[in-house]
Amino acid sequence: MSDAAAPPLKGIKVIELGTLIAGPFCTRILGEFGAEVIKIEAPDGGDQLRGWRKMYEGTSLWWYVQARNKKSVTVNLRDPEGQEIVRKLAAEADIVVENFRPGALEKWGLGFEALAKINPRLVMVRLSGYGQTGPYRDRPGFGVIGESMGGMRYVTGYADRPPVRLGISIGDSIAALYGVIGAMMALHHRNANGGSGQVVDVALYEAVFSMMESLVPEFDVLGFMRERAGNALPGIVPSNTYPTKDGKFVIVGANNDAIFKRMMTAIGRADLATDISLASNAGRVPRTAELDGAIADWTRRHDLDFVLAALEQAQVPSGKVFDVADIVKDAHYMARGMLEQHQLPDGKPVKLPGIVPKLSATPGATQWIGPKLGEHTDEILAALGYDAAQRVGMRARRVI
Repeated sequence: MSDAAAPPLKGIKVIELGTLIAGPFCTRILGEFGAEVIKIEAPDGGDQLRGWRKMYEGTSLWWYVQARNKKSVTVNLRDPEGQEIVRKLAAEADIVVENFRPGALEKWGLGFEALAKINPRLVMVRLSGYGQTGPYRDRPGFGVIGESMGGMRYVTGYADRPPVRLGISIGDSIAALYGVIGAMMALHHRNANGGSGQVVDVALYEAVFSMMESLVPEFDVLGFMRERAGNALPGIVPSNTYPTKDGKFVIVGANNDAIFKRMMTAIGRADLATDISLASNAGRVPRTAELDGAIADWTRRHDLDFVLAALEQAQVPSGKVFDVADIVKDAHYMARGMLEQHQLPDGKPVKLPGIVPKLSATPGATQWIGPKLGEHTDEILAALGYDAAQRVGMRARRVI
């Protein structure tokens, strides 16, 4: 592969000191685009994600996604010899990603100040519940807490019921994406502007909070508090989920003025399409219930396939609610390379989600799926200068 066609992050070395979701998802993305990711795991079991959710032959199927393209090296971070291994790795690294509670790395002599003395060009991405500063910094903070403090939970669900969570760990994942963005900006500053390394401080609650659109200015200027609104998009009409005759659901976003007219015409409500008071979103909002009712009356009379075909013909953004069975057989998913075929260690075929985003010249790739615990320990330590006898001794002392 020529340099022009090489992965965009070829030559970038990343040390992952994270576990579970936020840190490992951040490094997963870096690894998908060519960075060498060395994942440090505890010798006694490794990342707990290896045992989370659905298992196959003793390993989580999630693991094979989250740890793809990573090299697994077992190191006891609480042991001085283990800490020295990390220092040697950090001396050669571009990025360290960690998601321990603030202060943990400093206790082990592996904080940013210590590692920056060894490698002033080092970028450290630090993901935590509340950030590295402030009165809450020492509190344990998982994604669910970040989603709550960031404002997302309060507006999710129905007004007459308690707040609900999404079915995924969205807070961790948003924070991980900010970790990638921060790392890339810090590397660019270092490489293009003559800067040194720095810390990228990502708090889970802040990552969620940044997604909350106009929540703050609406409250600050107007005293308006956004509430739970079920499947509707408050203040933007019509945009909702509607039932069909065959017991399924269709998502419709017809809030653009021209699309609204096409929508009303398609469902046989020319009276609403030509009603001048409904020509803009401002006029439609006070009549939300009426418009949702008109659309639902139409969708209930038809099966989902008919509804989707009619709305597509009218060029109205719409879609069914996909479950995973729909996803794995969908032609568009397959055409876009969003379903990759791989093999588990015993040869069993397994589909993994494809890589995002799509780069036209230097796309990401899955080089291998999640590794066995410590699979690359000898390779990496030998490159650091530890000979076979030293590695045997460290294993006997449970350093690696």
